[in-house]
Amino acid sequence: MAIRSILTAPDPRLKTVCDPVPGVDDDLRALMDDMLDTMYDAPGIGLAAIQIGVPKRVLVLDVAREDEGRQPQYFVNPEIVWVSDDDISAEEGCLSVPEHYADVIRPAEVKVRALDYDGSAREVHADGLLAVCLQHEIDHLNGILFVDHLTALKRNMILRKLLKAKKQKISA
Repeated sequence: MAIRSILTAPDPRLKTVCDPVPGVDDDLRALMDDMLDTMYDAPGIGLAAIQIGVPKRVLVLDVAREDEGRQPQYFVNPEIVWVSDDDISAEEGCLSVPEHYADVIRPAEVKVRALDYDGSAREVHADGLLAVCLQHEIDHLNGILFVDHLTALKRNMILRKLLKAKKQKISA
């Protein structure tokens, strides 16, 4: 298990639509283990494979509160198969858009179908933070960042700040 580097916007690889995975094997489980270690180290509550430069439809998350202990979840080839008519507005942040947060409106509940760590099919009905996190991470697999849900003005302001910070880091 290893901690990997997380890509940050405006890295063009984050706009990649990821490829489905043919199945779960030891190599994919090793990738998911690395993703989980990377997510916990960052620290974050969700990570899509593309965020570490791997264009596969894989994500990990753990939305458990600190007092509950770790409760990692694995989603291979996740797809949203149902969304509620009700929406929720929640403040979102992203490991690939560091130190920037904004309110995003998404469906309040979703049903997601995927394979788990062992390759077994699962279906999860989620609401609250889990629903928001699943939608956010699945967006990553489709080349969408949370800032893409914002107005052009807000999105461009955040991306300009990230680009400026990246340039300052390179010249330092």
